[in-house]
Amino acid sequence: MLPPALGLLLLLACFGATRGNLSRDESQPTTSDETVVAGGTVVLKCQVEDPDDSSLQWSNPAQQTLYFGEKRALRDNRIQLERSTPNELTISISDVVLSDEGEYTCSIFTMPVRTAKALVTVLGIPQKPQIFGHEQPIDEEKIARLTCRSSGSKPAAQLRWKKGNKELMDEGTEVVEDPNGKTFTVSSRVEFRVTKEDNEAEVTCTVDHESLQNSERSTTQKLQVHYKPTAKIEPHPQYPREGEKLQLQCDGQGNPIPQEFLWEKEGSDAPLQLSSDSVLIFPFLNKSDSGTYVCTATSSMGSVVAKYNLDVSDLSQLPTPHVHSTPAPPPGPSQPISHASMATASSFTPAPIQDASPVPSTSSTYHAVIGGVVAVIVFLLLSLLIVLGHYLIRHKGTYLTHEAKGSDDAPDADTAIINAEGGQAGGDDKKEYFI
Repeated sequence: MLPPALGLLLLLACFGATRGNLSRDESQPTTSDETVVAGGTVVLKCQVEDPDDSSLQWSNPAQQTLYFGEKRALRDNRIQLERSTPNELTISISDVVLSDEGEYTCSIFTMPVRTAKALVTVLGIPQKPQIFGHEQPIDEEKIARLTCRSSGSKPAAQLRWKKGNKELMDEGTEVVEDPNGKTFTVSSRVEFRVTKEDNEAEVTCTVDHESLQNSERSTTQKLQVHYKPTAKIEPHPQYPREGEKLQLQCDGQGNPIPQEFLWEKEGSDAPLQLSSDSVLIFPFLNKSDSGTYVCTATSSMGSVVAKYNLDVSDLSQLPTPHVHSTPAPPPGPSQPISHASMATASSFTPAPIQDASPVPSTSSTYHAVIGGVVAVIVFLLLSLLIVLGHYLIRHKGTYLTHEAKGSDDAPDADTAIINAEGGQAGGDDKKEYFI
């Protein structure tokens, strides 16, 4: 009879050997869990070291047999056989949908039947996010409240905001399960105060999710911000003079753009013009048009006042512009302005070059010098022509001859004839001169 201690040792040794054999069960199939994006393809592989002359089998979460060995059991063209050997059975499922998620079972029909489970997780791809709250323009200095929403994600997606290149912190995120009971809809809200500079600014909402595989889906919207108008008056031409046509253009800027323009002249009771036309026209300027003209540009966000000082100059004067900006007083009760007004003013004060003692300009001096030089040259040419003509007239056709030389001293006619004939005998000495 064995001692009790030795019997206990033998029992422990036999239990350890049995446990070791169980842990090294070569007929136990092995599988692995898989994660797939909806619409993708998942591959399920089942392997066994010792099939014990039995075939492997795959079944879906509803315990429907998909493949038994190389034989198809379920008519589903999405499920295809990839590999079938005594030691391996591999199948693939394409165009995976959310309902394909669950535990798939690999079985080997030995004694006893051995099985292995493979959990398939299907990721729901979030839809492109949508931004709400930007449909209507926002007044400056008001609070913009925007909401971004994305559905169809599984698990729930993450949303983030940007305005331009600046990150925005959200005010809260809400997750709601979709009616299919498998995916989720995520909503995120942001709030911020808008300014004039935010007009046309881009706000972007981006969804982050593991199913997007290092890519992102985002939506961008532009903000429309309404702000107060500004205005300035531009003259055409820039230097108005008496007798010319003048147009004063009231250039109104803002969002929305001013649609009503009121023209007035300081010191005049009646307005000059009230219409959507921003141009005031003077067909023929005269000095009585001189004065300060006021343009009030009005939009739904308020009114702004611009001023222009007109000093009509003579045609002989060249004005020099002086532009300055001064705050304008708020419009009076007689002006049709129902909103807060902002005032800017531009004035134009011509400074004539000529005064009581006129000083010729540089161009006028050049003209005078050139005219004097031309006059002197013309005078000299005329004088030269007169002198030359007079000289030619006085000496035209004058001859000096020496014919009958010596007859002047003869005492009588016979002697003179004789002397004259004698002189002709010396004809070689007779000469004529012409000047």
